[in-house]
Amino acid sequence: QVQLVESGGGLVQSGGSLRLTCAASSSIFSIGTMGWYRQAPGKQRELVATITSGGTTNYADSVKGRFTISRDNAKNTVYLQMNSLEPEDTAVYYCNANARLLGAPGRNYYWGQGTQVTVSS
Repeated sequence: QVQLVESGGGLVQSGGSLRLTCAASSSIFSIGTMGWYRQAPGKQRELVATITSGGTTNYADSVKGRFTISRDNAKNTVYLQMNSLEPEDTAVYYCNANARLLGAPGRNYYWGQGTQVTVSS
């Protein structure tokens, strides 16, 4: 089982920055696309950004120009740099990875436990 460990959440004022980190542990053969999703109270979980193993990125319109996703394939780690944060960005942020374990026939999607990001006005 792949374990995704997130860190970097917290409380920040509007206009501030945070950097989220998600590290995948366990016996991993390969990881494809990794990404960040978020869920605000009373709302559905939504895509924030994704990045393929080759570095191709995709962003939600609401975060384009403010957030940057990146990854370190050697460390099986994905990052989310969040700048110019707004109160509307307040949510629990979840890491997601499409990974294949050693000895497994194919890939599955795995989720982290979530990290809270709160932006005060």
